Amino acid sequence: MNRKNKFLETLQGKINEDAIQALGVRGFQRWRHPKFNKKMKNSDGQAKVTGECGDTMEIYLKFKKKRVSDASYFTTGCASSSVSSSFAAELTIRKTPDEILDITAKKVLDAIGQLPENDLHCASLAARTVQEALSNYMTNQQKRNN
Repeated sequence: MNRKNKFLETLQGKINEDAIQALGVRGFQRWRHPKFNKKMKNSDGQAKVTGECGDTMEIYLKFKKKRVSDASYFTTGCASSSVSSSFAAELTIRKTPDEILDITAKKVLDAIGQLPENDLHCASLAARTVQEALSNYMTNQQKRNN
């Protein structure tokens, strides 16, 4: 292996170690292999929220038989925002609107395992975006029923 490749391999190893320390194993795996990361067309409920840090999250919900059948997210934020959004979207799958009301920052953080102290607000932003997407869904349902 030449010196350049060895340097890059060592650097990537250090980056991965630092990311595991910051995000934990579950968060690191989700960061490396994102789930639910896409903008959804024809969602039943969606929200776009910008946090105090400047990160913007979008959550999309698709319902079938009054339960979330599909969810997705998109964020312009950091790794912690991406991981938080991904786990928040996952928490909505197969849930009813009433069950989604129980999704909090603590539940998002519990699903991830850990976040850096300075990024704990990302779990709050993800939970808030889920609640806004649910509110959008409920408003759309009321309009359809009237």
